[in-house]
Amino acid sequence: MRPEALNSLFVEVEALEGVGPKLRKPLEKLGLTRIRDLAYHLPDRFVERRAITNLDEAGIGENVIVALTVREHRSPSGRGPFRIIAEDVAGNICTVTYFGRASYTGKKQLPVGETRWVAGRIDQYGQMLQIVHPEHVSEDSAAPVGQLCEAVYPLSEGLTQGRAAALVAQAIKGLPDLPEWIEPGLIAKTGWPIWREALVEAHRGVNGPARDRLAYDELFANALALMLVRESNRSQRGTPLAGDGSLRAKLKLPFALTGAQARSIGEIEGDLAQPSPMLRLLQGDVGSGKTVVALTSMLIAVEAGAQAALLAPTEILARQHYETLSRMLQGTGVEIALLTGRDKGKAREAILMGLLGGTIQIVVGTHAIFQDSVAYKNLALVVIDEQHRFGVGQRLMLARKGRRTPHTLAMTATPIPRTLTLAQYGEMEVSKLDELPPGRQAIDTRVVAVERMDDVVGALSRHIESGQQAYWVCPMVNESETDDLAAAEARYAALKERFGDTVALVHGQLRPEVKDAAMERFARGEAKLLVATTVIEVGVDVPNSTLMVIEQAERFGLAQLHQLRGRVGRGSGKSTCLLLRGNQLSETGRQRLALMRETQDGFRLAEEDLQLRGGGELLGTRQSGDTPFRIASLEQITKLLPLAHDDARLLIERDGGLSGPRGDAARLLLYLFERDWGVQLLRSG
Repeated sequence: MRPEALNSLFVEVEALEGVGPKLRKPLEKLGLTRIRDLAYHLPDRFVERRAITNLDEAGIGENVIVALTVREHRSPSGRGPFRIIAEDVAGNICTVTYFGRASYTGKKQLPVGETRWVAGRIDQYGQMLQIVHPEHVSEDSAAPVGQLCEAVYPLSEGLTQGRAAALVAQAIKGLPDLPEWIEPGLIAKTGWPIWREALVEAHRGVNGPARDRLAYDELFANALALMLVRESNRSQRGTPLAGDGSLRAKLKLPFALTGAQARSIGEIEGDLAQPSPMLRLLQGDVGSGKTVVALTSMLIAVEAGAQAALLAPTEILARQHYETLSRMLQGTGVEIALLTGRDKGKAREAILMGLLGGTIQIVVGTHAIFQDSVAYKNLALVVIDEQHRFGVGQRLMLARKGRRTPHTLAMTATPIPRTLTLAQYGEMEVSKLDELPPGRQAIDTRVVAVERMDDVVGALSRHIESGQQAYWVCPMVNESETDDLAAAEARYAALKERFGDTVALVHGQLRPEVKDAAMERFARGEAKLLVATTVIEVGVDVPNSTLMVIEQAERFGLAQLHQLRGRVGRGSGKSTCLLLRGNQLSETGRQRLALMRETQDGFRLAEEDLQLRGGGELLGTRQSGDTPFRIASLEQITKLLPLAHDDARLLIERDGGLSGPRGDAARLLLYLFERDWGVQLLRSG
């Protein structure tokens, strides 16, 4: 239960003055649903202005606040701007210019003969100084004092800067005083302000120490929660699993194991033999052979007389895993089943009875395999595919399904930069598959200008006529009036006109059953071309598809491009990836596409992506798995995460964990950043 001291921070935003249903929607788009969210809605930047007495003191391009007296309104004769002629105290003339409907605002705010304080950027138009669309116009001479350093907040449609600032001010005003959770020596060394002051100062200006303090709090909460998971896991009783190798010997693998696969299997086998449950991450690049490692691990559990489960994030991926594992298990005598939300009636009942009785030794499925109605005879190993799509709290629920806490092997095909591994998987040991199996061919990657679209479609036609399949990936679903990104639906319509019913469409806004049907048509080979958004980034395995076209490729992150490219090259045939680029190519976009041509090493691309993106979005467009942090920038993660990790260890190993004064404060921090599953673990343990 959340501590009472934090209740005021978790009140819904409707409690604030001026927030109704209409404003609620743009706030929700930004994730601002509670007072706490607004308090942590930090400015992107600040506009610094200088108060001047006359325009001679200002430079062109400078943001100023100056008193101007209005002399004349000049309405446009045609479609031109509305101009207001004004002068400062020294008689210097300045034009205040408004375009379109804003002219009504200008007439009202700047009446002829009146003096107003105007805040805006000084520009030059011909021989005349001008301010276009001033940011503030005020009658009160005291108002500009609060506008000298003004926060600029992230917005969504329907939310203005003024309204955002007013709501943040209300949220900040009601902040409680909370005890200090940071180690006293670190506070003294850094000179950071206390929590409440840090939040207030971070909204008032470019305050490095305050921003660092808030970022550190987020990193410390995450590190402490993950450390509590690890400590709790070590204290649990698991089932030591030691297989005799009999089932593994029956596997007929098409290739010999790589050195990385053999090493990872050895690490997993060592963990499974321990009495405390395994908590390990298997990190493998696209096509590195994670499935074989996972199957081998599950067979160790079956050899030891236990059951294993593989959890996939989507039904399509679950079915694909089931089919792949079934083929590999032929001749072993191991009973495997598939369980998803789609299974009903007698078929579902038969699977449930098999799991309860132990006749089903391996089950593959979506989250349905961990519903309350599903019981196991002896579940001892859980494999989670695409780990980043499941929260730590979700994964902890799995522990309740075994007689003892099951061993957990999490897998991800998204290479994680070293900088972020500790941040995202700090509670886990890590195994890395950094070799590709023999016979895996390199994918021919080319960058093609969008002007050559006809050539690309012609090549696609020849590709399909040869009996092969292809993907065409677009970054958007619908056309936007303000954006020139290719839309999946529009591209689908154009390609369907050329290729007929052999084209299928998949995007995230389709109903699940429609999306699944299109995917299955493509997987069976009935559809030759799949037009899609990035929903195919993970989990589609069609060996006959050997061509990938990515439209507006410069708009994607490196790691995301790499994941998409990994959908081809999965069979024995030569595969090609065409990166269609637009005309407006930034230097970062140019470097990104050059790296895609240069290397297919996902780990290197992840590191390079991190460097290119800096403190912005990580690992491609921001998604659920990119980073667990909303406040800490990349620079702050790099600088402060080691400190936060050491501080969390000190709290647990030296300062008594969540007991005592600092522990009580740290408990508040975990709830504040919604890492309270760390607290729940402590209670259940």
